[in-house]
Amino acid sequence: MYFAALLARTEDGWEASDTELDDVETLSDLADLAREASPDEDTVLVLIEQEDAWFGVVRVDGEEDPRIYVSDAAAAARSSYGEILLTDELLGRDPDDGDVLDALDLDGTEDGESDEEDDDDAEDGAGIAGAADVPHGPVGDALILDDLGVSEKELRLMATDAVTEIAESLGASETLETVR
Repeated sequence: MYFAALLARTEDGWEASDTELDDVETLSDLADLAREASPDEDTVLVLIEQEDAWFGVVRVDGEEDPRIYVSDAAAAARSSYGEILLTDELLGRDPDDGDVLDALDLDGTEDGESDEEDDDDAEDGAGIAGAADVPHGPVGDALILDDLGVSEKELRLMATDAVTEIAESLGASETLETVR
């Protein structure tokens, strides 16, 4: 079970809206959705949580690139919403490296030999491509909420019901509860 909400910081405080991520396929789509929630280019937080398995925070400040924090990359890699957040850049990968290597025949077989075992192995890794290289534990910008009152240490210690804890720290728990 997932929960996703947008928290937009306005002159009057935080405004919350629940959001459906069904039409969101990329981080760019998610950032656009966040920007639509705040016409004044205020700070918008997208909070995503999967039943205490992992949570993610995407922060969009106006037209700046989104900042991302994911509490457990390996757990997030096994979910469709996690795939949106776990970009090559966030995982420290060069997206062009895979293209060059994919073009080479490095599977140890001669031309015409079967590489069915490799195909079977590739199907076992649910989630994002290269899920085996996804680290267990947090990835991204741990200082994403620091200027809003949630320190790196506090963010890293959050585990269960993290979205509620974040909202409480921001003074937006009542606002968030209206969309929960």
